[in-house]
Amino acid sequence: MTPEFLRWLCGLIEAGDVHPFYVSPEWRHISSEVKRMDHNECLICKNRGRYRRADLVHHVNHLRRAPSLALDIWYTDAQGQQRRNLVSVCRDCHETVCHPERMHKAAFRPPLTAERWD
Repeated sequence: MTPEFLRWLCGLIEAGDVHPFYVSPEWRHISSEVKRMDHNECLICKNRGRYRRADLVHHVNHLRRAPSLALDIWYTDAQGQQRRNLVSVCRDCHETVCHPERMHKAAFRPPLTAERWD
């Protein structure tokens, strides 16, 4: 990743709109490469013995916390082990396993009108 690209990405993160990153040629290229590497299969489902087509590529080191790893398939952890940073996942696993916090936000919605029993 070039320093210019990283500055651009950090600017998007600061502005709170990372959508341009996810439609950039750089991301489209690397996410296609990751899906091809994973045979277009969701790795989470595969670990559970199920096979589902991958719809997305997930950042293990979240984009907002580790922008310098945004286009890196691999990273080295604190113990010096090489680990996957980008993994292919289906939409269900992405929402329920990768981002369970999103499920809690959507679970409770206040009623549109006050309930009345008179």
